Amino acid sequence: MNIEYDIFKRSKVNFNKLTIYGFIKNNNNYILEKIFFNDKFKAIITIDDKGSISGKVIDIDINEEYTPLRTNMTGEYVSKVRDAYKDILINIKNNICDTNYFIFDQTNKVNKYIKDKYNIDPEFLWEKTPGCGVYRNKDTNKWFGIIMNIDYSKLDKNKHGEVEVLNVKLNRDEIIELLNKNGYYKAYHMSKVDWISIVLNDTLSLDEITSLIDKSYNLVK
Repeated sequence: MNIEYDIFKRSKVNFNKLTIYGFIKNNNNYILEKIFFNDKFKAIITIDDKGSISGKVIDIDINEEYTPLRTNMTGEYVSKVRDAYKDILINIKNNICDTNYFIFDQTNKVNKYIKDKYNIDPEFLWEKTPGCGVYRNKDTNKWFGIIMNIDYSKLDKNKHGEVEVLNVKLNRDEIIELLNKNGYYKAYHMSKVDWISIVLNDTLSLDEITSLIDKSYNLVK
């Protein structure tokens, strides 16, 4: 259970805010220690020079890491400790991070391209899937792009791990041709005849992706 990843995955650390908040620089890392839960636990939060965030919770009585925090245990006590730790992380995020719409760098570059060229922001329509952003042509109200975060196995049974994908609408002949290339998959959660999924993990160049965004945008005009 990676609590830190789940909370910070759509955030970018603003290093100018770390020492103001209370982080102490130690070589290439910034470290914050915080006592919580009636002085029974100590949270140690570490941010490296790339902005990656990790954490530890120490049981002060025995001076050892409180490992139940990282399990699926749902007892009242461990749930309260976990929630208190999450509150610390959320407060840190709200004070030292800039929020991104999406998780991965290429995805946020795609979003920036759409915003810069078409002045369109993603619409997040479903509470249960907060990472699913829809791009809608302002003239026709039709979708021309959808970004989703899913497990890679939904596209390829031999691959696992969280990825973000972009669905775009293209003509059917081009979809058939692209499906023979790396980085392209049959559309996830959309018509597989008219849409195609692109994995946003730098397999494809940003230029190649944005050219397909333009085609999709023009196709729904």
